[in-house]
Amino acid sequence: MAIQALFRMGRGARFDIDEFDSPNGSYLASRPHDRVVFSPLSLASLAGFLPIALFGILAGAVVDRLPLKRVLIGADLFIAAVGAALAIASLAGSLPAWLILIALFLRAVGTSFYTPASQSLTPHLAPPEHLVRLSGVTQAIQSGGYILGAALAAVIYPVAGITAMIVLDVLGALFASLAVLAAQIDAGGLDEADRSLSFSNKVRELFSEISDGYKLIREYRGLFALLWCGFVFAFAFSPLAALFPIMTLGHFGGSTGDAALVEILFSAGMLAGSGILAATGGFRNRSFTMVAAIAGFGIAAIVSGSLGPSLFAAFLPVSFLMGACSPLYAGTQTALMQEQIPPEYLGRVFGLYGTIMAWAMPMGLAAPSVFADLLGAPLWFVGSGATMVLLAMAMLLAPSVRNAGKRDTGQIQ
Repeated sequence: MAIQALFRMGRGARFDIDEFDSPNGSYLASRPHDRVVFSPLSLASLAGFLPIALFGILAGAVVDRLPLKRVLIGADLFIAAVGAALAIASLAGSLPAWLILIALFLRAVGTSFYTPASQSLTPHLAPPEHLVRLSGVTQAIQSGGYILGAALAAVIYPVAGITAMIVLDVLGALFASLAVLAAQIDAGGLDEADRSLSFSNKVRELFSEISDGYKLIREYRGLFALLWCGFVFAFAFSPLAALFPIMTLGHFGGSTGDAALVEILFSAGMLAGSGILAATGGFRNRSFTMVAAIAGFGIAAIVSGSLGPSLFAAFLPVSFLMGACSPLYAGTQTALMQEQIPPEYLGRVFGLYGTIMAWAMPMGLAAPSVFADLLGAPLWFVGSGATMVLLAMAMLLAPSVRNAGKRDTGQIQ
């Protein structure tokens, strides 16, 4: 999800915010960028999130109008086509930076449709009482894919180079398309009367539906507040995503191997947190699960920033803890919206959520890109952690947020 994507992009513009689309292949294709052309706070990060920030709401409305199976397959094939074009270009030699930026941008366009479609599909496949656990299972698969992808990248890239890795990404997207094609999915889409409208009327209807989706989420006061809580959390986390390697290499004086170990432990923490969510479903009140996850992440970040240069060994379990907290928050947030929002509006709601999170990333990275050297990475960890703790306290004190997380409430809160 967004947090996992931000964490990897901070390590040199590695980019993948697909939630279900072949995590191994996507990670493999994006990994070489940190070794080739991009620094942590680079244009590649913006290229990956800008389409979602600009088109996410519109893409969500399109998702609600089309059969979900068609959207999923179309997005996968589009991503595969982008990868195939990049692989062909790589045969001519080193890939220029501008071409990789374009590829990242176009992949994100496909993702802006794929993500809300996949999130909208889940409630059609599972009963509401199992959505949180299913979200945990999904994130566990994704986190495991990241770990496996990192291991495969370390083996394949030195031997076969970037072209082979991009080809694996293409094959992964094609496999995902075939899997969706074979599945029995009959969800989404408009009735015949809506399909007969002229193009101009369809455009007007589309923008009217965007407005209807926003009005709907506004009626769910708790969920609407949680959208903006997600913005604050992503805003506070995005500097940490960029500064993790700086903490390891600069503050602790570690090696690139140490930085890789931190990443592996963070990913392993995500896998553990996903497993906890899948096994337990979290607290009975969903909001308490999110509050605990954000507070836990914030406290761990404060501890990280407070460690002395000789305490790298203590930074390792704290990184694991931060990783474990991220799926507990993100998975619960996703399931909560799936439980309460009518299915015909989910594309627009998740499109809005993705847009809000996408705008939080560059805003959160702006200050560290200017002041990181002046203030130092540890201070940013402490400041971001304190922001998260304050956010958790505000969520706990807000009645609308507390009520939104109650499992036995199907009504508007």
